[in-house]
Amino acid sequence: MSYDQPYPHADVQLNHTAVYASDRYLSAEFIAAILGLKVSAPFGPFLPVDLGNGVTLDYCERRDEPIQSQHYAFLVPDEQFDAVIARLEAVGVTYYADPGHADPGRVNDLFGGRGAYFDDPDGHNMEVMTRPYARP
Repeated sequence: MSYDQPYPHADVQLNHTAVYASDRYLSAEFIAAILGLKVSAPFGPFLPVDLGNGVTLDYCERRDEPIQSQHYAFLVPDEQFDAVIARLEAVGVTYYADPGHADPGRVNDLFGGRGAYFDDPDGHNMEVMTRPYARP
């Protein structure tokens, strides 16, 4: 096996990731509703939410141990950001301008866009943003 390939390798893409939840239906329906997406049919133990770039969040129940909080960031078009914030407000979910959740009810303006953080039903720190992070 050779590790001398140039990085990044353009042919490698994320296809799916498992998101642990205490109730896969509740969590999948929550994020789908907030982001304006649909929940797909169950696939084995997974309940997929299809994102616009071919990636799925595969919600999987884990009831025998606590859910470890993870961070998931979603790039949304400028014209859909206000609708996402409105849906959060409609269901009474507080959003924050920062990942530490110290600035409630506000959005940030990082990298010339807008962004916000919020918790899903299991405490995963979700982020919506209109501009990707500028990397060095």
